[in-house]
Amino acid sequence: MITPAFELSQDQDFLTIIIKVPYARASEFDVYFEGEDFKFYAKPYFLRLTLPGRIVEDGREKASYDTEKGTFTIQLPKETPGQYFEGLDMLTSLLAPKKSRSAKPLVEEIAASAELSEEEEEEEFDWEIEQTPYNESPESILQPQHRYGFGNLRSGVFQRLQDELSDVIDIKDPDQTPADERRRQRLAAEAAKFDPDHYLADYFEDEAIQHVLKYKPWWIDAHKKMIALQRESHQEHDTQTLVVFSEEEREQMRRFTNKSYLLDKRSRRRVYLGLIDILLAYCYEICVNEGDKNVESSWNIRKLSATLSWLESFTSIHDVLVSFGRRVLCYPLHRHFGLVTRAFNDAVMILQLGKAAVLKCLLDIHKIFRENDPAYILNDLFITDYCIWIQKNKSKKLAALSDSLQKATLAKSHLGFELEELEAAAVLVQEEENMLKAAGTVSEQQLPPSDSETSDSEESSTTSSSETEGCDSDEQESSTSEDGKINSLQDTLQEERTAPLTDCNGLRQGTNTSATEVSDEESRVSLQSTSVPGKLIEELEKQMQTAIRLSEQPEEGLATASCILKEQGENRVAEPDRCSKDTTEKGNFLEVSSKTNPLLFLCSRDEDKG
Repeated sequence: MITPAFELSQDQDFLTIIIKVPYARASEFDVYFEGEDFKFYAKPYFLRLTLPGRIVEDGREKASYDTEKGTFTIQLPKETPGQYFEGLDMLTSLLAPKKSRSAKPLVEEIAASAELSEEEEEEEFDWEIEQTPYNESPESILQPQHRYGFGNLRSGVFQRLQDELSDVIDIKDPDQTPADERRRQRLAAEAAKFDPDHYLADYFEDEAIQHVLKYKPWWIDAHKKMIALQRESHQEHDTQTLVVFSEEEREQMRRFTNKSYLLDKRSRRRVYLGLIDILLAYCYEICVNEGDKNVESSWNIRKLSATLSWLESFTSIHDVLVSFGRRVLCYPLHRHFGLVTRAFNDAVMILQLGKAAVLKCLLDIHKIFRENDPAYILNDLFITDYCIWIQKNKSKKLAALSDSLQKATLAKSHLGFELEELEAAAVLVQEEENMLKAAGTVSEQQLPPSDSETSDSEESSTTSSSETEGCDSDEQESSTSEDGKINSLQDTLQEERTAPLTDCNGLRQGTNTSATEVSDEESRVSLQSTSVPGKLIEELEKQMQTAIRLSEQPEEGLATASCILKEQGENRVAEPDRCSKDTTEKGNFLEVSSKTNPLLFLCSRDEDKG
């Protein structure tokens, strides 16, 4: 038999069931309904539903068949007019469960039903009862293999599919690894994976992250409408119409096999906490990719959820948040604490919208994993069971879970990576770099006038010997730019050789000898500052003394002395190549002048004194 596609809707008095049976004979069909049981048969289609409310046969029931669409539309009166039937969009839970042929599971079903009925009578569900990790040692003694999966109902799966699951989960050999050891290995792997440079890069350069944070998924608008409807009508059931399932999602629910889960109190708590962990990872994926799926979507969800990647069993909501926050800052492309907060707020809104919104998200995760080659195994371990289990869950349980999640807090200090200290140190480094850049900018602004002053002092040093500061700046400048001074120096020497002596020294009758003495003293200092051999210094001192005596003579004596001194310095200044060589070796203008002709040096320095 084929289970047909179907939809259910309701109004105040009737329950409407639309059944799609293409190519069926309209004249050959049977319908049976009584209380909460509904049956439909039209060869080869068969449908049996367990309704969330009671219906009656009082003559008001109607049925019609659309030949073009191939659909039956059946209207059934409600036993209590105005009663609201909850969960009509939970198609898997409406399908009658398969009856087992064994007596043992049947007894377990009765016990499970009794336990569930007692649990449903509880007004509030405390999610924070157990704060200490559960000790797995007694269980490990009884069971040779450790359990995992939805409600810890699976074991031995990884021994049979180790090659396929090695790329899906991070833990090795989970069948032989207890829960506390899984947690220890997970924390060590996260600590080794955390990259401070990557975190600080996303912390300071967060343009892309701020962009994705502005994205609004479908549940944000649905949550706003829910709040508005609750303020107006004060009826919670009206919010069920805010979540609409596509035809693909409905078909996906019809393919699930309806079954019950026998979970004790501890296992149920772990299932709820695992649901939060999976929803947080899904919310992160939707936010960073702005609702678009890509080849990394499957990896993001299973990597950020420790429930899926490490088969983690949490004991409190705080542990779930800390685990998710650590993994966000270790593994994905965008590692920003703002994304952790955003996923946290989105998960709260999804839980407040009820099980229809949670189921829609789980169906989307199921589709993502189904289309990914290694990740489809996670559907068999977790997601398929979650999709079936959530349809039978009571809305007040999810409401209590959302309240507990909303009251929980998560700070950067809880993650164990010293994020606040890291950020403070990075801010200090950034401030120091800004100060250095500012100081560099000020120095660059002062460089042009400094260069011009140096250039001026260099020019004045070649023409005036009375300015000591000009001479000092000339020495500094000549030591830093030797090659640039050699050519200009040779030209100066050539000009001085051809010029009259009286024009070079610039002295005239009636000039005081004090200027000559100053020039003599400066020349001695300049010569002593160079590395000229001792014999050369003595020779230069004799020639300088001769120059001083000549400077005190009348102009006629100067002309005669000019010829004598010209002959003495003929050999030293006649070789420009040697002068250039000495200049290159010493790199000092004063040395070149001293080695060629000290009198010419004095002339060039005293030229402007007249």
